[in-house]
Amino acid sequence: MKNFLIILFFLFNIASYAAASPVNGITVMIFGDSLSTSYGLPAEAGWVNLLKQRMQVLSPHYQVINVSISGETTLGGRNRIEQALKTHQPDIVIIGLGGNDGLRGASIQSIHDNLEAIIQACQRNNATPLLAGMQLPPNYGIAYTQKFRNIYPQLAERYQLKLIPFLLAGFGDKREFFQADGIHPDVAAQKLITENVWEVLYPMLESNYSAVQRKMQLEPAFNN
Repeated sequence: MKNFLIILFFLFNIASYAAASPVNGITVMIFGDSLSTSYGLPAEAGWVNLLKQRMQVLSPHYQVINVSISGETTLGGRNRIEQALKTHQPDIVIIGLGGNDGLRGASIQSIHDNLEAIIQACQRNNATPLLAGMQLPPNYGIAYTQKFRNIYPQLAERYQLKLIPFLLAGFGDKREFFQADGIHPDVAAQKLITENVWEVLYPMLESNYSAVQRKMQLEPAFNN
């Protein structure tokens, strides 16, 4: 009977650790626009699906939830972030918005303020924001494009966020990586986007896992 209780206690602690460990259960929510919806491509070819496949190699309990909407603006995102957070309760939110605002010539201040509100909403709901930087074509003027580009590192610095410097880094200026519209990345580019995201996201996943390991090591000391 004593041996049975010891085994039962051991199994209970393993189950508790698995339930608490981010590596066994962490949700990443993609909160973007058409760049994150596989626009013009099969869903399975999009970078979000490629990211999900890569994460599930690490753990089958990882979740990737994509609530991106084609044509979405920062204002639209600001209006729906609270509901998305309450519905999906993500651990990490990849914010990939701003491109449509910039292409429409929206004010820099409004883009900044909307992104800031989204970041604050994530933090209030205990979700870690990961900001994906965007850039505009040079024909929008040096002053505007530079101010637009600076929004992302400025917010990342203020709120101490991890930053993907440019979601389309490595191919954003290469026409051959885009579909016929010249705006949306093609199949080959989806793999490059995945790498850009993974470079920043993976250390965050490792950090979450390490934090839980440390917590589990300390708990016996506190319980004694």
